[in-house]
Amino acid sequence: MNKVKVNSDVELKDRLVAINRVTKVTKGGRTFTFAAIVVVGDGNGIIGWGLGKAGEVTAAIAKGVEAAKKNLVKVPVLKGTIPHEMEARFGGAQVFLKPAAAGTGLVAGGAMRAVLESVGIKDVLAKSKGSSNPHNLVKATIVALSQMRDAYTVAGTRGISMDKVFRG
Repeated sequence: MNKVKVNSDVELKDRLVAINRVTKVTKGGRTFTFAAIVVVGDGNGIIGWGLGKAGEVTAAIAKGVEAAKKNLVKVPVLKGTIPHEMEARFGGAQVFLKPAAAGTGLVAGGAMRAVLESVGIKDVLAKSKGSSNPHNLVKATIVALSQMRDAYTVAGTRGISMDKVFRG
């Protein structure tokens, strides 16, 4: 994975993906806590996710944001879309991402949309198969994005020039 250390000068915007109320039944009655899954991104190729759990919604979201800032990854974004098709799994969730022409927009649902908007992708076709659990969908989408490689990375890995990458 392309783990990234980010300085404090990068402006990260957070998005709440899902919030879950968890009930624990004890002898004294029911105790409610909240679990919030949050995605942070700079809108220019850096993305991270975090899970926060607390007795109040705002505290859970704040913890989620702090956790998200600790595991950031760099994603190649080319002209508002992704460099190539990608498929990834995490748990029961499976995602498929395909680059789209300019003006197509974000064709993605729910948790995937939040991740793709946060990373700064404007045009993409996305499909989720299997589980619709937002936790696993967010993780599968980030796995797919972090495995993407742009042409410069491929050329550097193979030790060849850029024009040879496209000519075969």
